[in-house]
Amino acid sequence: MAERPSGKNEDGARERSRATGTTNGSTAVTRGARVRLDQPRPQRRRLLPEYDAEAFGRLSESVARFLGTGRFIVWMTLIIIVWVLWNIAAPPHLRFDHYPFIFLTLMLSLQASYAAPLILLAQNRQDDRDRVTQEQERKQNERSIADTEYLTREIAALRMGLGEVATRDFLRSELQDLVRDLSDGRLTHSENGHGPGHEEPEPERRS
Repeated sequence: MAERPSGKNEDGARERSRATGTTNGSTAVTRGARVRLDQPRPQRRRLLPEYDAEAFGRLSESVARFLGTGRFIVWMTLIIIVWVLWNIAAPPHLRFDHYPFIFLTLMLSLQASYAAPLILLAQNRQDDRDRVTQEQERKQNERSIADTEYLTREIAALRMGLGEVATRDFLRSELQDLVRDLSDGRLTHSENGHGPGHEEPEPERRS
């Protein structure tokens, strides 16, 4: 009959299983699968409803744009006039908002409470676009300044290089000076008796 392992052996086996990542039949691969970076995390449940921020921002901009037009003022004025006239001139059983028109005041307050955040959201989106536009314009201006400085240096280098090149007028003036010097030299030579028909006497030979 085989002997049962002692308590120390059982403790050692538990420690080895913990070190190797096996506990009650689970392996290290199962534990490591939760923290893998090549797989997306599971979506967490949120109490608040999810919405598309970009679509909501566009809606807020369209609402704020409509609230800032004269058409909205005209429609709102007509609705209030019709509301008041209906609740004054209509039969009593068809009136839904008696004087002093508490429901109308509530609706106007509700409209204002929603309009103010929508306008602020539209302004924030416009500020973000303006900030991005200003940043792009600043970078464009920096590139334009750098290009202008580069072209200025290149033009200055070309001017310095052209200053050392002989121009047509310079060559013409130099040739004219050379021709004048040659003509002056011929005249001087002929005046000294060294013309083309003059023969110099031969030196006397000593015996």
